Amino acid sequence: MFKKIDKNSNRIARHKRVRKNVFGTPERPRMNVFRSTNNIYVQLVDDVNKVTLASASTLDKEIKSAVEHTGNKEAARKVGELAAKRAIEKGIKQVVFDRGGYIYHGRIQELANGAREAGLEF
Repeated sequence: MFKKIDKNSNRIARHKRVRKNVFGTPERPRMNVFRSTNNIYVQLVDDVNKVTLASASTLDKEIKSAVEHTGNKEAARKVGELAAKRAIEKGIKQVVFDRGGYIYHGRIQELANGAREAGLEF
């Protein structure tokens, strides 16, 4: 009997493995990404104090009104730019990128490129 591959459990296992080494500090927070079918979310997390410093998603009004569909690469790039803008306003220039176990391709890559273009350093 063949066992069906559960992609999400594989992703969670990858994420746990990566999180052993990726750690956010107040000076260089962790930029955490979560991707669903219709939306993409990003948070800047200080793991030392266990607090979220900034966040952005496709559910924000400024992005939702700017794009036609929130589950594509264009929307992901805008989320990256918005997250970078909010981080820079709080005085954050450098982050550690945590792709959340997702493959660095497509929407995840566009989000990272948008954040880089807006001024964040990984």
